[in-house]
Amino acid sequence: MKIAIASDNGLVTGHFGHCEEFLIYDIESGEIVNREKIPNPGHVPGFLPKFLNEQGVNLIISGGMGSGAVDIFNSLGIEVVIGARGKVEEVVSAYLAGKLESTGSICHEHVHEGNCE
Repeated sequence: MKIAIASDNGLVTGHFGHCEEFLIYDIESGEIVNREKIPNPGHVPGFLPKFLNEQGVNLIISGGMGSGAVDIFNSLGIEVVIGARGKVEEVVSAYLAGKLESTGSICHEHVHEGNCE
């Protein structure tokens, strides 16, 4: 399994499309076996879900995400967990422990004041 987390400075970002980078975790038997950092190649509506699918990602975790991106991820068979907050490593651990649930925090605007609620 491959998990991508939208990150800014080691924290889960509020909007995945505007993150600095994606931290990619390879998971085997419930354990992290590899970590990779991929700079965000740019925020163009519809591009990032396809880009992350090409990287082999099975799950995306972010603080917030537009409904269009959620729909594209779902159509590609990629699980979406939104509403996550905090340090990326802690969020990954919470997911692996079965303690991270999606809150359904959908961004309705592409113009943000730094927060997605």
